[in-house]
Amino acid sequence: LTISVQIEAGEACPRYSAVTLTNVAVAESPQWLQNRLRSIGVSPINNIVDITNFVCHEIGQPLHAFDADKITGNKVIVKTLPAGSKFTTLDNKVRTLLSTDLMICNGAADQQSAMCIAGVFGGANSGISVGTQNIFLESAYFTPGSIRKTSLYHQLKTDASFRFERGTDPNITVYALKRAAMLIKQICGGNISSDIIDIYPKKIEHRTLQIKDKNVDRLLGKKIPREEIHSILKRLDIEVLEAKQDSYSVSVPPYRVDVLQEADIIEEVLRIYGFNNIELSNTARTDFLAEFPQKNIDKYKKSIGDLLVANGFFEIMTNSLTNESYQKKRTLSFKGETVQILNKLSEEQGILRQTMLFTGLEVCAYNINRKQKDLKLYEFGKIYYRKENRYHEIEKVAFYMTGNIETDNWQHKVRDVRYYDLAQIIHNIFQKTGIKEIKQETIQDQLFDFATRLIVDNQEIGRAGKVKSGLQKDFGIKQEIFFAELDTSLLFNFAKAKLVIQEVAKFPEVKRDLSLVLDAPIEYEEIRNLILNTEKRLVKSIGVFDVYEGENIPKGKKAYALSFTLQDENKTLTDDEIEKTMQRLISAFEQKLGAVIRK
Repeated sequence: LTISVQIEAGEACPRYSAVTLTNVAVAESPQWLQNRLRSIGVSPINNIVDITNFVCHEIGQPLHAFDADKITGNKVIVKTLPAGSKFTTLDNKVRTLLSTDLMICNGAADQQSAMCIAGVFGGANSGISVGTQNIFLESAYFTPGSIRKTSLYHQLKTDASFRFERGTDPNITVYALKRAAMLIKQICGGNISSDIIDIYPKKIEHRTLQIKDKNVDRLLGKKIPREEIHSILKRLDIEVLEAKQDSYSVSVPPYRVDVLQEADIIEEVLRIYGFNNIELSNTARTDFLAEFPQKNIDKYKKSIGDLLVANGFFEIMTNSLTNESYQKKRTLSFKGETVQILNKLSEEQGILRQTMLFTGLEVCAYNINRKQKDLKLYEFGKIYYRKENRYHEIEKVAFYMTGNIETDNWQHKVRDVRYYDLAQIIHNIFQKTGIKEIKQETIQDQLFDFATRLIVDNQEIGRAGKVKSGLQKDFGIKQEIFFAELDTSLLFNFAKAKLVIQEVAKFPEVKRDLSLVLDAPIEYEEIRNLILNTEKRLVKSIGVFDVYEGENIPKGKKAYALSFTLQDENKTLTDDEIEKTMQRLISAFEQKLGAVIRK
């Protein structure tokens, strides 16, 4: 059975080998072959296809088998087709081809000639079926760039494309072909019915590299005898050609696509010699650092993670790539320009995120759609942007809270998560970090229905609030989501590692409550700052146990019910001292905030 082969796209297909077999019997593979394939996660299909998969994984050379009776004109042509041509692949999807897609075609007219996307995926009309009796077996070398472009464009990731786009060995196509043909004859019967076709017009030669001894010694950090280096290279199939007094040349086989320069050769030597066999020099000693440990951001992040997990949070890890349509739909703009991905896998992962919100909302939506509606999630990650032709990436920690604050139980009445639950978690993180002076500002933000900006030492450290309802709807989320995003690097830089140990107070504390009516725009942060500026020494803590607007409160006003804990660490407070302290606070509220004290 003679089938001729013609190569029209020689740059993309430097070598093409093939052979035909007749009177084969397509059936299930023997059990040993099925077991071998299943052990590496490959599903058996039939004996012909299983053998090509087996050889591909055995020696790294992909092969493809065609039904020879479906090759029109007994001719195979390796070429490209006009852009826009249609081709139906094995998964029965019709794909629109690029003008650069390398195709395996037969001798028919162009519209019916395509049989396979070379090195990527077979066609629906030329594959092996139960009725196949004669096959045309292909073993070729395709250039990595051609296969990678086609695989990315059509979103086809196969065992063959995985290997071709990383570079295969052009010198084993015939060996792999013989191996597969003998296995087919052994397992499937039939006869090898042609000489081996091997079109290899321009042989791909070994690469020759010059290696200098001084560069080897400098990069290794140790002088290794040349004889030992040559022994290592020989074991790696790298031949030493010519040795001079201070240098030598080596020949690198084509399948070593990762060895392109002198530094790569030295890296290979070090890999086999062993990193652990390179001693540290005296100047590189680091034992003195034990007395002065460096602050470690990874340890800091772990401690914050431990705190969050202890408070019922689950850690999530999402992709830094996101869908640009999320921000385009709502005309959202962020700091700097968007970082676009050049070889994007899909439009859904076309840009690097500029906020942690979108990828987190995807996780929330995924869980809510599966009846997991009570969520407390956190994530450490990065955001990215470009400004003035420079790329920036910033470490962030994000929090997401939605649903009920705790699961339904007989002891507690269930309630929804509120903004203050999120604020409490952030406050705990600041406390653990050692940050005490935090300024809060209510702001308008494109991502939030309402939001607060958190400022430390005149630097914005993050924002928190309720996610905009419209954004939630874009993800199909109907319940409220509370979200915060903090700058991890700034948190880490502001962290105070100083540990303060203090005795338990010997003198009792005193509780007092106070109810005030204030203008509605006045926020708690303003009240808190006034209290601490008025009486910082004796006021140990402040609590809000009620905020009320409505009936019996004038319009434009709201009532705060505050609790105070007073304590003197040096003596027991007298009634007179407590009364004077409360009067100072009342006077400050009346004079500076225009408050009315409720009796």
